[in-house]
Amino acid sequence: MADTGFFTDYLVLRPDKAGLRDLLHVLYSGNVDENESMFGPPGTEIAGMRRRWDIFISLLVQRSLLLLSSPLAWFGSAVGFWGNLVPDNGGLLSLFANFMRGDVQIPVKGSDTYRSAIGLIDTRVQLDKSIKSGDPRYQAALAIMAAKLSYENEPFIESTIKNQWKMEFLAYYNCWNDYEEDFTTQAFIMRDKTNSPADLIVVAFRGTEPFDATQWCTDIDFSWYEIPHVGKIHGGFIKALGLQKNGGLPKELDDHSNKQRPYAYYAVREELRDELRRNENARYIVTGHSLGGALAVLFPLVLALHGEDLLLERLEGVYTFGQPRVGDEKLGEFAEKYLGAADGRRRYSRFVYCNDLVPRLPYDDSTLLFKHFGKCLYYNSFYRGTVKDEEPNKNYFSVFTVIPKYFNAMWELVRGFFIGFIEGSDYREGWALRLLRLFGLIVPGLPPHSPQDYVNCTRLGNYLPLDTEKHEIKLD
Repeated sequence: MADTGFFTDYLVLRPDKAGLRDLLHVLYSGNVDENESMFGPPGTEIAGMRRRWDIFISLLVQRSLLLLSSPLAWFGSAVGFWGNLVPDNGGLLSLFANFMRGDVQIPVKGSDTYRSAIGLIDTRVQLDKSIKSGDPRYQAALAIMAAKLSYENEPFIESTIKNQWKMEFLAYYNCWNDYEEDFTTQAFIMRDKTNSPADLIVVAFRGTEPFDATQWCTDIDFSWYEIPHVGKIHGGFIKALGLQKNGGLPKELDDHSNKQRPYAYYAVREELRDELRRNENARYIVTGHSLGGALAVLFPLVLALHGEDLLLERLEGVYTFGQPRVGDEKLGEFAEKYLGAADGRRRYSRFVYCNDLVPRLPYDDSTLLFKHFGKCLYYNSFYRGTVKDEEPNKNYFSVFTVIPKYFNAMWELVRGFFIGFIEGSDYREGWALRLLRLFGLIVPGLPPHSPQDYVNCTRLGNYLPLDTEKHEIKLD
């Protein structure tokens, strides 16, 4: 396990060790020492049936996902192949004609035209030309497009930034997770010169892959570590960012660190240091969707932990979309010192679209203690927004909201058939998104998590300034 001397307290769930006996043991005993599926300081007791039940559910779902990881990955590969095969051949009719001629264009995974599942759901790659630098919506609109682009492979990202956006591609990172013992974290860095001479550097962390069971486990993992004077941080997210088994989160890596296995936090930080030294006027934003949003907001908090004052001074903003909770109330108080207000304005913008399930996880209750911090930029299914302290129905599962959620899922499915005629072809929804909307009639919280709706919020929605003291007022 990690160098636990770095932490004052911790609770780590280990679903890979969770046998049937261990799962059942959680329900009748909170003694961590007696359970292989949990790890904590010697003598740790999990008090309260409600808390043990939440941990049981988390372990059960994670264990189930791990067992399904291979067929889920296979299904994802099939979706990616067929999803790219049809457009690469000009549509179904052209594909059939090419097949009859023996001239089928086979998609090449990893090429600059191969789209991820997210890219198939929302095929837009162009920025909105009506939102230009200087427009108050510009950074948020650029941030969500960068967050969406982060799901793609490196050649696709580089080609889009250079050829479509006419910006500068700086770096792509495929980063190591010490606990998963795999490269699970991806990020890229680009430069927007439309603000010249004050260049805007964009750091985008990739979110949860739809068919990656390990990453979904990270989202629903209730593990946490408590850092002295900082607070409790979600274990899965800090591991993905760069927590090391034998070193915790040191300010600097030693000279013997394996360069072939970079940690996300350190790799991104070094590139930012270099770029900001080259241009004293440059500033940067950090962005991400879903898991990427969690990494995006934790990145500056680790900078603060390490006393990186210069990097924090040059931080223009943090933009997250569909971001899950990353820590407890104490962590939120720590974050407010650095992101709450600078020069009279807030630097942390947390977008939540309608019934998106992920921002409502992990639970904010008396047993798990996870809390959002800052203000919530909440948009309904008509893309009208308000600034709130918390999104409505903050823990999602409520008997009073079941019927409205299903009605809303039905409305989103219907809306997809005519939004392209009303708002223009850029908003037309394809077959992949329509299938996802249809699935929303079963699980209404998943389709709203798609980047498609978050892109629409930044383009069609009203601008929501955070430097206002009136939180519940609709701003048109």
